[in-house]
Amino acid sequence: MAFWKLRNAFFIILFPLLSFGQAKDTPPANWFNLDYERDGVMGISTEKAYDLLLKGKKSTPVIVAVIDGGVDVNHEDLKDVIWINEKDSIATGTDEDGNGYINDKYGWNFLGNADGENVHYDNLEVTRLVRKLEPKYVSVLPTTPMDGEERREFSEYQKMVTYYASKMQEARFGQVSYTGLKRAVDTMVARIGKEKPTPADFDKYKAEGDLEKMALRIVKKELKDEPDFGKFYKDLEDGVEHFNNQVNYHLNKEYDSRSIVGDDYENSHERYYGNPDVVGPDADHGTHVAGIIGATRNNHIGIKGVADNVRIMALRTVPDGDERDKDVANSIRYAVENGAKVINMSFGKAFAKDKQVVDDAVRFALEHDVLLIHAAGNEGQDNDAHPNFPNRNYVDSLGINKGEAGAWIEVGATQWKNDGELVASFSNYGRRSVDVFAPGVAIHSTMPGSTYEDQQGTSMASPVVAGLAALIRSYYPQLPALEVKRVIMQSVTRVDQRVKVTGPDGRNMRVSMNDICVTGGIVNAYKALQLAEQKASELAKQK
Repeated sequence: MAFWKLRNAFFIILFPLLSFGQAKDTPPANWFNLDYERDGVMGISTEKAYDLLLKGKKSTPVIVAVIDGGVDVNHEDLKDVIWINEKDSIATGTDEDGNGYINDKYGWNFLGNADGENVHYDNLEVTRLVRKLEPKYVSVLPTTPMDGEERREFSEYQKMVTYYASKMQEARFGQVSYTGLKRAVDTMVARIGKEKPTPADFDKYKAEGDLEKMALRIVKKELKDEPDFGKFYKDLEDGVEHFNNQVNYHLNKEYDSRSIVGDDYENSHERYYGNPDVVGPDADHGTHVAGIIGATRNNHIGIKGVADNVRIMALRTVPDGDERDKDVANSIRYAVENGAKVINMSFGKAFAKDKQVVDDAVRFALEHDVLLIHAAGNEGQDNDAHPNFPNRNYVDSLGINKGEAGAWIEVGATQWKNDGELVASFSNYGRRSVDVFAPGVAIHSTMPGSTYEDQQGTSMASPVVAGLAALIRSYYPQLPALEVKRVIMQSVTRVDQRVKVTGPDGRNMRVSMNDICVTGGIVNAYKALQLAEQKASELAKQK
């Protein structure tokens, strides 16, 4: 009995990382920009908009800030759309434009120091909070006398400890499982005698022992759906690395990389620290996001971003681990002060240290007519019940809601088929907390070193919407941020059929799209630009 429980858990933990549990057939190239009626996939009709609505129209460049883990600014498909701070683009060692950031040619890196050292790994926020509160509350009981503030903090600490323990258990199990699977696969490959064995090779292979038998079943299943062993093996290596990093860095209370930055971390209002290295040690995620927004459309190489007249401002804020609220707030402020009109935030976490400092930065952005786009998260959960941070809700020091940011769009992820599997199995959702859905599965985009790769997540769906927002602001610059949000929300492609999501008990349930997001639909560039034209005409008549 215990063996089967372990085996089932092994399968559950493996498959989401290897495939995110989505359909394995391949969508057409550029699918996220395609149209359902013309192309048969649930893209956002970008190409249709360019073909039928935008030819001959003039546009103005829009700066889009990518707050992420780093961007390859020299990528062949991005180099022509990267924002350059012309006033301080030469490495003189002095702050030529007086904005507080020395030689910030492409943006800024809040995860490094003036000597050029950079943070690569960091904890999850829950690890940092448990580490901070543990000395005070580890021996405290619910019956221990406490004042109101202490009792509230103790209650939060208990939630954190429960969450932390669950994540650590999952990470350790994943580490053992993936390491064991990789070891078994390596043994089989060595015995087969080929560097890249084929599905036929594994069909003929005679497994030895229970671990090899289970590994062989997994390999054969994965290669049946995707026969490229190299891709499977890379996914396997990524899984090993992911869980090793979780145990060694993300959930390791003894590890703290903040000393590298050298700031006064407890001073949340400190602004000027970091360095101009916006690429950093791992620019995979941010480069992929940037390409979705605005990879050059007319250069006949690579991919086509959503927007055709953008400048990508790179802000390195997200390490391998959870971003810190102070850095997020400073990145938002930098973006606003340096001209960004759209900010993409493809990151999130389950706990926040200093939400108020982020809220203040969000207010600052809205005061300057900036639209913020944020990924809903990849836990397959209801954000109404389990908040994902940052979010649009403003809170006070006690966590009590004090309103919300208007020009903020929260984005879930969909795949290309118009069926019950439309919502990505990993995507978070929320009837009140998630606004729209957008393509986020098998998204082909830019990667460091002028390469390209498929990735998936709400991290990919968010820049689709950020690209759409930039497209609207580029062709209709007279529309304020809040009106651009309304245009995007009011022009979605509504979905009639019920879709599958993971319920609170962990079981699949079929729901209406209206039950899992505010608009009940997927963003549509063609319809959004039609509505933007109408809104711009109405605005002109009013003047």
